[in-house]
Amino acid sequence: MKYPIWQKLETINHWRMRKISNRNFLIILAFLVGIIGGIAAALLKGLTHFIASTLQNDIYWQVKYSFYLVLPLLGILFSVIYVRKFLKGKKLDHGITPIIYAISRKSSKIEPHNIYSQIITSAITVGFGGSCGLEAPIAHSGAAIGSNIGRFFGLHYKEITMLLACGAAAGIAGAFDSPIAGMIFAIEILLPEFSIPAFIPLLISAALAAIISRILYSEPLFHTVATEWVVGALFFYVMLAVVVGLYTVYFAKLSNTVKKWFSSIKNPYNKVWTSGIFLGLLIFVFPALYGEGYITIQQILDGQFDAIVKNSLFSDYKHLGVVVICYTVLTLFAKSFASLFTLNGGGNGGVFGPSLVMGGLIGFAFAYGMNQTGFVMLNVPNFVMAGMAGALAGIMHAPLTGLFLIAEITGGYTLMVPLMLVTSISYLINRSLLKHSIYTKVLADSGDLLSYEDKDKTVLSMMKLRYVLETNFVILRPSETPLDRKSDIIHSKRNIFPVVSEEGVFLGIIYSERLFSLLLGEEEGAAKTFDKLVQKPNDVIRENENMEVVMSKMNRDDVWILPVIDDEQCYLGFISKSSVFNKYRALLVRQGHYLE
Repeated sequence: MKYPIWQKLETINHWRMRKISNRNFLIILAFLVGIIGGIAAALLKGLTHFIASTLQNDIYWQVKYSFYLVLPLLGILFSVIYVRKFLKGKKLDHGITPIIYAISRKSSKIEPHNIYSQIITSAITVGFGGSCGLEAPIAHSGAAIGSNIGRFFGLHYKEITMLLACGAAAGIAGAFDSPIAGMIFAIEILLPEFSIPAFIPLLISAALAAIISRILYSEPLFHTVATEWVVGALFFYVMLAVVVGLYTVYFAKLSNTVKKWFSSIKNPYNKVWTSGIFLGLLIFVFPALYGEGYITIQQILDGQFDAIVKNSLFSDYKHLGVVVICYTVLTLFAKSFASLFTLNGGGNGGVFGPSLVMGGLIGFAFAYGMNQTGFVMLNVPNFVMAGMAGALAGIMHAPLTGLFLIAEITGGYTLMVPLMLVTSISYLINRSLLKHSIYTKVLADSGDLLSYEDKDKTVLSMMKLRYVLETNFVILRPSETPLDRKSDIIHSKRNIFPVVSEEGVFLGIIYSERLFSLLLGEEEGAAKTFDKLVQKPNDVIRENENMEVVMSKMNRDDVWILPVIDDEQCYLGFISKSSVFNKYRALLVRQGHYLE
């Protein structure tokens, strides 16, 4: 039974579909997505910081060590319990990768519960000390807002995809108060092939989200003001870019290793205990790993270079430069493990935030270390920001996002030239060694990634086998004879017949030419049963194989049609090149209108 308010909305929408085109209505919905996305971003930031402050206020930092041992574990545990008990079997995806997958494989459909579930679980995870970022969850929540608004109003794939991107842009813009970075993020990560009109709805959503988020929650994640850079420091910025680029390669490979290791642990609660205990120990030794890590970066940007050591077990040695440098480097590598253990253990967050923190730590260790030699005096905060931009560019394969994010955070474009150098070099190093980013590696391995460099592969990857499966074939039983099925064979519009057992098991095929020859007496055997006449096909298609494999099998054996079976060898139907080509043409049209 529908509520009256939904009935009225549906009535209004029907009227809208008759009076307003989808293209024009998209602009109106971009405003709506931006407003809701901004509210969601403010809610997530406020809820996370409320949880964190509630757990830590009025506690001496020496006593906090004992809390660090258990709070992160509790945060991950509560997140897992929420998913298992409250979502009741629904899956909660983590990170940006599922958004890209939704665009590639699910017609940009994202389950509605992600709108609030992403906020709740990430706030619990990070608020209790999970060492990950809020940006991926808020981008996912925003994408879910855009996707479901588009679907509710009956828009087509291209408009839903645009609103999905608008929601993700709104989430990033609201989280960082950076509308340009939010828009660039959506274009670089979610919409790699776009046209100029795509900017308009993205700009609207990102700008509105930044405004709404600032009104509702004015405290930014971090802030600073860049000072002038000197030409003589360019060489050191290049050196920093190389270091950051190599580190991003290390982090990407470490991510794959940790993910595989955790995937071998089947019980979700065993993942919780493993990640929670390990994370608690790391935070006990390196307090800067608690939560997002932005507080430590902000202190460094404010000139408190001993902040990373000050509240640790080694605070008595904070005046020693070599201790600060070594401890920073150790914290950097610990941050890699801490964030990956948080994410793979069941916590909800992303690597967007950790990328910024790790880049900032690299920039600080590099510049502060150089200054300790006495031969050069570098501007440490500037190198911290350059390191943040470089890490984001390398890990995410998003140099423009890193560039404009830091430029907006600093309140201007003073550091534009160094940022351009560091982001481009870091990105090129990572891209030369790793073809895919940390977001797209899994999708590329499974064949679910849209590749705009290979149009054929992209279109084939968008096809779903069930949509090209043909089932209108006359099925023959092994105990029957051509004479028994004479009428069905003669009137069939197909020239191929599957032989299938009573249990549904596929046994083989018989071509119409052979059957007609038997029925017309040109060949003896019309009274033979089909199990004696059946022949094996050149190959078979498994129901879980992607279309690239299907076409490869067809081209290899130069056949036009192949049978499809499931894992139990049961017959499902046939796939022909004709059906594939028809679907291919339809998808080409759809892709051509992808972002007009």
